[in-house]
Amino acid sequence: MNARRAERVAEALREELAEIIGYEMADPRLEAVCVVGVEVSRDLRRAQVRVTAAGDAERQREAMRALEGARHWIRRQMAGRIRLWRIPEFHFRAVSGQEQEPGLDELGRNGQAGTE
Repeated sequence: MNARRAERVAEALREELAEIIGYEMADPRLEAVCVVGVEVSRDLRRAQVRVTAAGDAERQREAMRALEGARHWIRRQMAGRIRLWRIPEFHFRAVSGQEQEPGLDELGRNGQAGTE
């Protein structure tokens, strides 16, 4: 798969994950979780999802446990939204503010630009 297609797939996954996690999951542990970025493997079997979670270390651990516990449900939700031959297996990784992608500081919750 070429690099441009991998970028497009990763961006589409990021947008849908932000929607699912930010607005459709009722778990209160995920209230302050933002999807920062997604990296997909060349064969689209795995996706590394970088997220930030506000709060103290215990709240961040709880948020990561919630995401890991819901990753199969999230994958099923994604299958109905994105037309891919194979929906990747999601692996969530917490990142600090310093590890975020450049340019994301002006974006709002879940990586979506704010509307004014």
